[in-house]
Amino acid sequence: MQNNNRNVSKWADGIFRKIECKYRRNAQNIKGIFPYTADKDGRFTEQPFLKGRAGVQWWTNGFYAGIMWLLYSKTGDGLYKCAAKEQEKMLDDAFVIYDELNHDVGFMWGLSSKPSYIFDKDETSRARALIAANILAGRLNVKGKYLRAWNHGDYTIIDCMMNIPLLYWASKETNDERFKFIAELHADSTFKHHLRENGSVAHIIVHDPLRDAAIGTLAGQGCAEGSAWSRGQAWGIYGFILSYIHTGKKRYLDAAIRIADYFIEHTKARAWRVPVDFCQPDHPNYIDNSAAVCAACGMIEITGATGDPHYLEAAVRILKALECDCDFSDDTEPILNNCAASYAENRQLPLIYGDFFLIEAILKLCGNEFLIW
Repeated sequence: MQNNNRNVSKWADGIFRKIECKYRRNAQNIKGIFPYTADKDGRFTEQPFLKGRAGVQWWTNGFYAGIMWLLYSKTGDGLYKCAAKEQEKMLDDAFVIYDELNHDVGFMWGLSSKPSYIFDKDETSRARALIAANILAGRLNVKGKYLRAWNHGDYTIIDCMMNIPLLYWASKETNDERFKFIAELHADSTFKHHLRENGSVAHIIVHDPLRDAAIGTLAGQGCAEGSAWSRGQAWGIYGFILSYIHTGKKRYLDAAIRIADYFIEHTKARAWRVPVDFCQPDHPNYIDNSAAVCAACGMIEITGATGDPHYLEAAVRILKALECDCDFSDDTEPILNNCAASYAENRQLPLIYGDFFLIEAILKLCGNEFLIW
């Protein structure tokens, strides 16, 4: 086992050197945009869905800053800190477009302002992160005991498990237990309503706003109602193990393990390649590498929590299986190809959160202990 761990660490170190070389160029060259996907020339572009000024509200707009902070945590190079703080300041405009703010403030400011305060003790960054935490906490439906995802309808989505770590941080930072209580209420609701008997999770749950009850499910970004959208499974794995790390409550660890077991069982038979949805038809065989790398991050943390090497071994197999889809050349800006935003889109493309979770997973294997969540 020790020899195997040394081999994994050596492999990860080699991958990180390639990542760092490419993202050093990105940090120098990418200015004034929130990277989301890439154009036909392999250059980062912003998301195309929210037009004009509202584009600052897109849920992925914290991920590039998060990448910069991950690289800073490993290298200590001020180039990455400067690039991250530039992105953070660009997000300020999002605070004043109230109608577009939603539960994804956790992604946006938890990956930008929170690490900015952790590393730089920037009081303005602290304020931004705490404002975002208050916005997220304010989405609590006190009768339904869940955080409302959007500003229309009474929905929760599995993705929000990755937003609530901002509340755990805010609770510690302010010595105010309310944030933690709200995070746990939502985690418990997700456990109750999203987690299925077979270990898979539903993407979207429709709630009765007047009581703690689910009244429906939606396919969301999966292929059908009742299916198992792979990135949703990854959000569940990583989200629940993060709640365990922040609270020490075993039910969250148990949930992460159940979802991880489902994910592994349905991935190893596919040569460790992850489809967009585990219930999708055999043809066309669309994959989602962003789901793969996010799940790998969660599995590595499960091994850290339990000492069970099974989950680390699965994570490494998943990461090595997608190495062929990594572009470390000088010709393009993103690294990880063949990601998918949803099953319905039927497009294979680079996505900024694919690169983020790839970099985070590799850093974990390199022994980097900084947990950005």
